[in-house]
Amino acid sequence: MRADRDGLKYSIRRDWQLYLLLLLPLAFVLVFKYAPMSGLLLAFKDYKIARGFWGSEWVGFEVFNEIFNKPDFIRALRNTLLLNTLDLLFSFTMPIVLALLLNEIKNVFFKRINQTLLYLPHFLSWIIIGALAYQLLSEGNGLVNNVIEQLGFNRVPFLQEDSNWLISYLAIGVWQSMGWGTIIYLAAISGINPELYEAATVDGAGRGRKMWNITLPSIRVTIVTLLILNLGKVMEGSFERVYALQNKVTTEFTTTIPVLVYRWGIENGDFSRATALGLFQGAIAVVLVLAADRIAKKLGEDGLL
Repeated sequence: MRADRDGLKYSIRRDWQLYLLLLLPLAFVLVFKYAPMSGLLLAFKDYKIARGFWGSEWVGFEVFNEIFNKPDFIRALRNTLLLNTLDLLFSFTMPIVLALLLNEIKNVFFKRINQTLLYLPHFLSWIIIGALAYQLLSEGNGLVNNVIEQLGFNRVPFLQEDSNWLISYLAIGVWQSMGWGTIIYLAAISGINPELYEAATVDGAGRGRKMWNITLPSIRVTIVTLLILNLGKVMEGSFERVYALQNKVTTEFTTTIPVLVYRWGIENGDFSRATALGLFQGAIAVVLVLAADRIAKKLGEDGLL
């Protein structure tokens, strides 16, 4: 035990500058990540601003019973699962496909130009993307519909009809995230032994066979790890994305859990219900991550924990 203590003291004395630099991010995590967790108590209280945090009445799970019986909750839960499941299906797989295609580009200059152009949408805020989407896809004067009309076809309500809005929502999400999502996969692909490809070439394998038998199995661990992390987001979703693309005409899929938390907490000032809904959302996300990790281990993968 004494040797361990001496070793810790020695490492701190030797690398004290690094430990000093660690204090700032550690303080950030403690102040902005862990300290606010005390506010979760609002989910079990009938919170009144006049009574304060500690003076509000403790009601236990009554708030949860109340929100679970609300029609808005069922609708928000359904939409959250639907949007995020479809988003996981397309937005998770497209970066893998794109990384495989980019890896096949041999011209370094052309490859870098494409990567830069594909990364750019990630740095745009959803407010800007939403504004661009309505300028391009609006039924009344959108640029895309103007071109469609010039070609002799009827205008398409991309964002003014529920089913079309859902397709547009997914397509815009894929466009915004797929370029940035390729970074990790391309890094994993770059670590594959080139001799494997050379041996496959000698055996007469084409590009498709190399991707299927060499590239994909080699990055399987990366795919599984990111899939587990993304499964935790199935109950979250993007508030900014839905909020930027919603309108008064399309209301079928725009009520999600993050949007409902915003409406209850910020717009209506019902902090107890908003906190309870957020806590429920976080708890389900943890369960999904743990379940996915356990399934991955059962299938022979390393998992996260």
